[in-house]
Amino acid sequence: MKAFIRNTALLLGLIILDQLLKLWAFSNQLHTDFGLFAFNLVRNTGASFGMLQGTNSILIWFSLIVLGIIMILAEKVTKKQALPVMLIVAGIIGNLIDRITRGFVVDFIDFKFWPVFNLADSCIVVGVIWLGIVIILEDYKEAKKSKKKVSRQVSKPRRR
Repeated sequence: MKAFIRNTALLLGLIILDQLLKLWAFSNQLHTDFGLFAFNLVRNTGASFGMLQGTNSILIWFSLIVLGIIMILAEKVTKKQALPVMLIVAGIIGNLIDRITRGFVVDFIDFKFWPVFNLADSCIVVGVIWLGIVIILEDYKEAKKSKKKVSRQVSKPRRR
């Protein structure tokens, strides 16, 4: 139960922080350069890296479908997968709120060598990479266990 409360609080906290940062950026019409990075307000009607511009309604449906799939598979999420999945969900919901309420996603963090993004985007990217690593490590450990089990069975002499 502690993990559920922690994850729910973190999920809600990230969504609220994402929305507050976007409200701040949008309200101030940010265009401030700090040298290595800048705050540049971008109204993104597409997906990441500027792809699929003008497909907001399709991306709303896609987000809802992905959230639905995550909910259906929620019981299969391991303890180690819970936090990365929660980051992905927080990011999807954060951007979904923008798409539904504004008709675009507010992006404002600009490292100049990378497309402009927001906290929700970061949650999705970090969550996907983290989840991928966890799944690969879990599969590796499971394969290693299976290999040991098979080698033990093979090394036992047969009785006749």
